Amino acid sequence: MGVSTSSPDKGIALVTVDFPPVNALPVHGWYELADAVRAAGRDPEVRCVVLAAGGRGFNAGVDIKEMQRDAGHAALVGANRGCYEAFAAVYECEVPVVAAVHGFCLGGGIGLVGNADAIVASEDAVFGLPELDRGALGAATHLARLVPQHLMRALYYTSRTATAAELHAHGSVWRVVPRAELSAAALELAAEIAKKDGTLIRLAKAAINGIDPVDVRRSYRFEQGFTFEANLSGVADRVRDTFGKGQEETP
Repeated sequence: MGVSTSSPDKGIALVTVDFPPVNALPVHGWYELADAVRAAGRDPEVRCVVLAAGGRGFNAGVDIKEMQRDAGHAALVGANRGCYEAFAAVYECEVPVVAAVHGFCLGGGIGLVGNADAIVASEDAVFGLPELDRGALGAATHLARLVPQHLMRALYYTSRTATAAELHAHGSVWRVVPRAELSAAALELAAEIAKKDGTLIRLAKAAINGIDPVDVRRSYRFEQGFTFEANLSGVADRVRDTFGKGQEETP
Protein backbone atom coordinates (compact mmCIF):
# COMPACT_ATOMS: atom_id res chain seq x y z
CA MET A 1 0.00 0.00 0.00
CA GLY A 2 1.23 3.51 -0.82
CA VAL A 3 3.24 4.93 -3.70
CA SER A 4 6.00 2.96 -5.42
CA THR A 5 8.38 3.65 -8.29
CA SER A 6 9.81 1.10 -10.71
CA SER A 7 11.70 1.12 -14.00
CA PRO A 8 9.93 -1.13 -16.52
CA ASP A 9 12.08 -0.01 -19.44
CA LYS A 10 15.01 2.23 -20.27
CA GLY A 11 14.22 5.89 -19.72
CA ILE A 12 10.82 5.20 -18.12
CA ALA A 13 9.80 5.58 -14.49
CA LEU A 14 6.52 3.95 -13.47
CA VAL A 15 4.91 5.60 -10.42
CA THR A 16 2.11 3.43 -9.04
CA VAL A 17 -0.44 4.54 -6.45
CA ASP A 18 -2.18 1.90 -4.35
CA PHE A 19 -4.39 2.91 -1.43
CA PRO A 20 -7.10 0.25 -1.05
CA PRO A 21 -9.97 -0.06 -1.37
CA VAL A 22 -10.66 2.74 -3.89
CA ASN A 23 -7.52 4.89 -4.03
CA ALA A 24 -9.09 7.71 -2.02
CA LEU A 25 -5.82 9.25 -0.85
CA PRO A 26 -5.19 10.39 2.72
CA VAL A 27 -3.23 13.59 3.25
CA HIS A 28 0.14 11.84 3.45
CA GLY A 29 -0.67 9.94 0.24
CA TRP A 30 -0.85 13.11 -1.83
CA TYR A 31 2.54 14.21 -0.52
CA GLU A 32 4.03 10.77 -1.19
CA LEU A 33 2.76 10.96 -4.75
CA ALA A 34 4.17 14.46 -5.23
CA ASP A 35 7.57 13.39 -3.90
CA ALA A 36 7.67 10.30 -6.13
CA VAL A 37 6.81 12.19 -9.32
CA ARG A 38 9.30 14.96 -8.58
CA ALA A 39 12.05 12.46 -7.81
CA ALA A 40 11.36 10.56 -11.03
CA GLY A 41 11.49 13.76 -13.06
CA ARG A 42 14.81 14.79 -11.49
CA ASP A 43 16.45 11.48 -12.40
CA PRO A 44 18.72 12.23 -15.40
CA GLU A 45 18.14 8.72 -16.74
CA VAL A 46 14.36 9.20 -16.92
CA ARG A 47 12.76 10.70 -20.02
CA CYS A 48 9.12 9.87 -19.35
CA VAL A 49 7.03 9.10 -16.26
CA VAL A 50 4.00 6.82 -16.34
CA LEU A 51 1.48 7.46 -13.56
CA ALA A 52 -0.68 4.42 -12.83
CA ALA A 53 -2.70 2.90 -10.01
CA GLY A 54 -3.41 -0.50 -8.56
CA GLY A 55 -6.78 -1.79 -7.46
CA ARG A 56 -10.28 -1.06 -8.64
CA GLY A 57 -9.78 2.42 -10.06
CA PHE A 58 -7.24 5.11 -10.83
CA ASN A 59 -8.23 7.61 -8.15
CA ALA A 60 -11.32 8.42 -6.07
CA GLY A 61 -10.06 11.77 -4.79
CA VAL A 62 -9.40 12.64 -1.16
CA ASP A 63 -10.21 10.42 1.80
CA ILE A 64 -13.55 11.88 2.92
CA LYS A 65 -13.59 9.75 6.05
CA GLU A 66 -10.29 11.25 7.16
CA MET A 67 -11.97 14.66 7.07
CA GLN A 68 -15.04 13.41 8.88
CA ARG A 69 -12.85 12.15 11.74
CA ASP A 70 -11.27 15.58 12.16
CA ALA A 71 -13.21 17.96 14.39
CA GLY A 72 -11.23 20.95 13.11
CA HIS A 73 -9.82 21.97 9.75
CA ALA A 74 -6.41 20.27 9.85
CA ALA A 75 -7.43 17.43 7.52
CA LEU A 76 -9.07 19.83 5.08
CA VAL A 77 -6.04 22.12 4.96
CA GLY A 78 -3.76 19.10 4.66
CA ALA A 79 -5.79 17.66 1.77
CA ASN A 80 -5.89 21.03 0.02
CA ARG A 81 -2.15 21.46 0.29
CA GLY A 82 -1.42 17.84 -0.55
CA CYS A 83 -3.55 17.92 -3.70
CA TYR A 84 -1.99 21.22 -4.68
CA GLU A 85 1.49 19.73 -4.40
CA ALA A 86 0.61 16.49 -6.20
CA PHE A 87 -1.08 18.26 -9.09
CA ALA A 88 1.83 20.68 -9.39
CA ALA A 89 4.35 17.83 -9.28
CA VAL A 90 2.69 16.22 -12.29
CA TYR A 91 2.42 19.49 -14.21
CA GLU A 92 5.95 20.63 -13.37
CA CYS A 93 7.62 17.23 -13.74
CA GLU A 94 10.79 17.81 -15.75
CA VAL A 95 9.80 15.16 -18.28
CA PRO A 96 6.44 14.26 -19.85
CA VAL A 97 3.94 12.36 -17.69
CA VAL A 98 1.63 9.75 -19.20
CA ALA A 99 -1.41 8.87 -17.06
CA ALA A 100 -2.66 5.28 -17.36
CA VAL A 101 -6.28 5.42 -16.21
CA HIS A 102 -8.60 2.52 -15.43
CA GLY A 103 -11.95 2.43 -13.69
CA PHE A 104 -12.92 5.60 -11.89
CA CYS A 105 -10.98 8.87 -12.10
CA LEU A 106 -12.78 11.25 -9.77
CA GLY A 107 -12.09 14.44 -7.86
CA GLY A 108 -8.37 14.60 -7.23
CA GLY A 109 -7.89 12.09 -10.03
CA ILE A 110 -9.03 14.77 -12.46
CA GLY A 111 -6.38 17.09 -11.04
CA LEU A 112 -3.72 14.48 -11.76
CA VAL A 113 -4.74 13.57 -15.31
CA GLY A 114 -5.65 17.15 -16.19
CA ASN A 115 -2.05 18.11 -15.46
CA ALA A 116 -0.53 15.10 -17.22
CA ASP A 117 0.97 15.42 -20.68
CA ALA A 118 -0.95 12.50 -22.17
CA ILE A 119 -3.67 10.08 -21.08
CA VAL A 120 -4.13 6.46 -22.04
CA ALA A 121 -7.34 4.96 -20.68
CA SER A 122 -9.06 1.61 -20.45
CA GLU A 123 -12.52 1.17 -21.93
CA ASP A 124 -14.07 1.10 -18.46
CA ALA A 125 -12.55 4.42 -17.36
CA VAL A 126 -14.87 7.24 -16.30
CA PHE A 127 -13.90 10.80 -15.42
CA GLY A 128 -15.73 13.30 -13.24
CA LEU A 129 -15.90 15.76 -10.39
CA PRO A 130 -18.46 14.71 -7.72
CA GLU A 131 -17.27 17.64 -5.59
CA LEU A 132 -20.68 19.23 -5.10
CA ASP A 133 -21.99 15.92 -3.74
CA ARG A 134 -19.11 15.72 -1.27
CA GLY A 135 -19.14 19.19 0.21
CA ALA A 136 -16.15 20.43 -1.78
CA LEU A 137 -15.13 22.55 -4.74
CA GLY A 138 -12.10 22.50 -7.00
CA ALA A 139 -10.36 20.90 -10.02
CA ALA A 140 -12.60 22.64 -12.56
CA THR A 141 -9.25 24.07 -13.66
CA HIS A 142 -8.17 20.59 -14.67
CA LEU A 143 -11.48 19.30 -16.02
CA ALA A 144 -11.43 22.29 -18.38
CA ARG A 145 -8.22 20.86 -19.84
CA LEU A 146 -10.09 17.65 -20.75
CA VAL A 147 -13.41 18.83 -22.18
CA PRO A 148 -14.84 22.02 -23.74
CA GLN A 149 -15.91 24.82 -21.42
CA HIS A 150 -19.68 24.31 -21.47
CA LEU A 151 -19.40 20.55 -21.05
CA MET A 152 -17.05 21.12 -18.13
CA ARG A 153 -19.66 23.31 -16.45
CA ALA A 154 -22.48 20.83 -17.02
CA LEU A 155 -20.39 17.93 -15.69
CA TYR A 156 -19.33 20.00 -12.67
CA TYR A 157 -22.83 21.18 -11.74
CA THR A 158 -24.42 17.74 -12.17
CA SER A 159 -21.54 15.61 -10.80
CA ARG A 160 -21.92 13.37 -13.84
CA THR A 161 -19.03 11.49 -15.41
CA ALA A 162 -17.67 11.24 -18.94
CA THR A 163 -16.36 8.02 -20.46
CA ALA A 164 -12.92 7.41 -21.86
CA ALA A 165 -14.46 7.18 -25.32
CA GLU A 166 -16.09 10.59 -24.90
CA LEU A 167 -12.81 12.18 -23.81
CA HIS A 168 -11.05 10.49 -26.71
CA ALA A 169 -13.57 12.15 -29.04
CA HIS A 170 -12.66 15.52 -27.50
CA GLY A 171 -8.97 14.81 -28.07
CA SER A 172 -7.86 14.72 -24.45
CA VAL A 173 -7.35 10.95 -24.25
CA TRP A 174 -4.62 9.66 -26.54
CA ARG A 175 -5.85 6.08 -26.79
CA VAL A 176 -8.61 3.86 -25.36
CA VAL A 177 -7.84 0.16 -24.96
CA PRO A 178 -9.24 -2.92 -23.24
CA ARG A 179 -8.32 -2.94 -19.57
CA ALA A 180 -5.93 -5.87 -19.99
CA GLU A 181 -3.94 -3.83 -22.52
CA LEU A 182 -3.74 -0.58 -20.53
CA SER A 183 -0.28 -1.01 -19.05
CA ALA A 184 1.25 -2.07 -22.37
CA ALA A 185 -0.39 0.82 -24.24
CA ALA A 186 0.81 3.40 -21.72
CA LEU A 187 4.33 1.99 -21.72
CA GLU A 188 4.33 1.92 -25.53
CA LEU A 189 3.62 5.66 -25.66
CA ALA A 190 6.17 6.31 -22.89
CA ALA A 191 8.81 4.31 -24.78
CA GLU A 192 8.25 6.38 -27.90
CA ILE A 193 8.73 9.57 -25.88
CA ALA A 194 11.74 8.12 -24.04
CA LYS A 195 13.58 7.62 -27.33
CA LYS A 196 14.03 11.39 -27.60
CA ASP A 197 17.13 13.18 -26.39
CA GLY A 198 16.92 13.62 -22.62
CA THR A 199 17.97 17.26 -22.60
CA LEU A 200 15.73 18.18 -25.50
CA ILE A 201 12.65 16.50 -24.04
CA ARG A 202 13.13 18.49 -20.84
CA LEU A 203 13.41 21.71 -22.80
CA ALA A 204 10.28 20.77 -24.72
CA LYS A 205 8.33 20.20 -21.50
CA ALA A 206 9.44 23.55 -20.07
CA ALA A 207 8.64 25.33 -23.33
CA ILE A 208 5.14 23.87 -23.60
CA ASN A 209 4.35 24.73 -19.98
CA GLY A 210 5.63 28.23 -20.62
CA ILE A 211 3.08 28.87 -23.37
CA ASP A 212 0.15 27.41 -21.45
CA PRO A 213 -2.76 29.90 -21.60
CA VAL A 214 -3.83 29.12 -18.01
CA ASP A 215 -1.66 29.34 -14.89
CA VAL A 216 -2.90 26.07 -13.40
CA ARG A 217 -1.31 26.67 -10.00
CA ARG A 218 -2.96 30.05 -9.51
CA SER A 219 -6.28 28.92 -11.01
CA TYR A 220 -6.57 25.85 -8.80
CA ARG A 221 -5.50 27.80 -5.70
CA PHE A 222 -8.28 30.29 -6.41
CA GLU A 223 -10.79 27.42 -6.47
CA GLN A 224 -9.46 26.06 -3.18
CA GLY A 225 -10.34 29.32 -1.48
CA PHE A 226 -14.01 28.62 -2.12
CA THR A 227 -13.63 25.10 -0.73
CA PHE A 228 -12.41 26.56 2.54
CA GLU A 229 -15.19 29.16 2.51
CA ALA A 230 -17.74 26.35 2.14
CA ASN A 231 -16.23 24.65 5.18
CA LEU A 232 -16.22 27.79 7.31
CA SER A 233 -19.88 28.41 6.49
CA GLY A 234 -20.85 24.89 7.55
CA VAL A 235 -22.41 23.90 4.22
CA ALA A 236 -19.51 21.57 3.40
CA ASP A 237 -19.99 19.55 6.60
CA ARG A 238 -23.73 19.34 6.00
CA VAL A 239 -23.22 17.91 2.51
CA ARG A 240 -20.21 15.79 3.39
CA ASP A 241 -22.04 14.11 6.26
CA THR A 242 -24.44 12.58 3.74
CA PHE A 243 -21.55 10.92 1.88
CA GLY A 244 -21.75 7.13 1.96
CA LYS A 245 -25.16 7.01 3.66
CA GLY A 246 -27.57 4.73 1.91
CA GLN A 247 -25.12 4.00 -0.89
CA GLU A 248 -22.26 1.68 -1.63
CA GLU A 249 -18.80 2.67 -0.54
CA THR A 250 -17.36 2.38 -4.05
CA PRO A 251 -17.42 5.45 -6.32
